Formats: sequence, structure tokens, C-alpha cells
Amino acid sequence: MANIPSNAPLVYVSFSAEINPSTTEGLIGVMTDCANLKVQKVYLLISTPGGTVMNGLNLYNVLKGLPFELTTHNVGNVDSIGNAVFLAGKIRYATATATFMFHGVGFNMEQQQRFGQKDLEERLNNVLADQKRIGSIIAQHTNLNARQVASLFRQAQTKDAQYALSKGIIQNICDVQIVAGSPIISLIFKR
Repeated sequence: MANIPSNAPLVYVSFSAEINPSTTEGLIGVMTDCANLKVQKVYLLISTPGGTVMNGLNLYNVLKGLPFELTTHNVGNVDSIGNAVFLAGKIRYATATATFMFHGVGFNMEQQQRFGQKDLEERLNNVLADQKRIGSIIAQHTNLNARQVASLFRQAQTKDAQYALSKGIIQNICDVQIVAGSPIISLIFKR
């Protein structure tokens, strides 16, 4: 269990990592510790290059269901599936130099792998289903509609904090200001 005082009104958590099984379990572990200790507000400082869709959606759904007010603050880059995780925050900020990168879902292939029509159709259906799930999260929590989100996925571009503010991805552009005396948990993962 993380070193968090019981009934702490506010805890800061720093997550700067790829979204994969190990980092997902680590972040969920800290967040559930906060919930079990009845923390009222958690402030997630996040920067991620993205990662796997399955783990990102797991994080999004767990973070949305926890019994504390979650603030997410983009402190660097929020890319790919990281956007869904970021949007789990009830309150969302970004630093002036932060960026958000959107692109469609893809998959990695092993060398010398052969695909028939059935395999390709299955892969395409999975990609489209994942894009639909991620797109619905983005549309639900921003001022972007489904058509605009689909366009973002096709463009595969990095957007700045001002764009994020104009589209309702964030509520404000501001520096991180940690309240003195508040617990800070920095997640560190082997690379």
C-alpha cells in the first residue's frame, strides 16, 4: 500500500509512462489505495506516449468509478490511448507546453506472419471497434462530435494546449501548483 495518510483531503500522483499491463496495475493499485484510505481528491499528473488500448480502457473505466474527485493534469504529452485515460478526470488541465496526440488504432505484426481474408477482416473489425470505443469517450467528454473525432484519428496530428482548451478537452491551461504538505506519490517503473 502506498504511503498515504488515512483521510488525506488531497493526494498527488505522478504517472509518466507507457500504458501497458505493468503500469496499468501500478496506477490502479495506487488509486485504489487512495480510495480505501478515503482520500477525497486525487490530482493525477500525467504524461504518456500511449500504449495498449485494452489497458487504457481498463484505466479509464476504473478511474471513472473510484469514489473521489479526480483531476488530471497533462504535464507533457498525452498521446494515443492516453487521451482516454486523461479524460477520466472530472477536472482537466494542461500546462502551456503540453500536447495531445490523436491517431487511429493499429496493430503490430510479427515477422513472417501470413494473413488470409478472414484474418484481415477480424483485425479490421477489432481496429474499428476500438476506434469507436475511444471515439465515444472523446466525444462524451469534449466539444468534439463523432465526425470530428474520426477526422482527428485520420489526421494523426499532435495538438497543443490551446487547441485542447478550445475543444473542451481541458478546462484551463495552467502550471502545476502542488499544495504544500500534500502527499505526492511518484510511480516509477523499470524500463
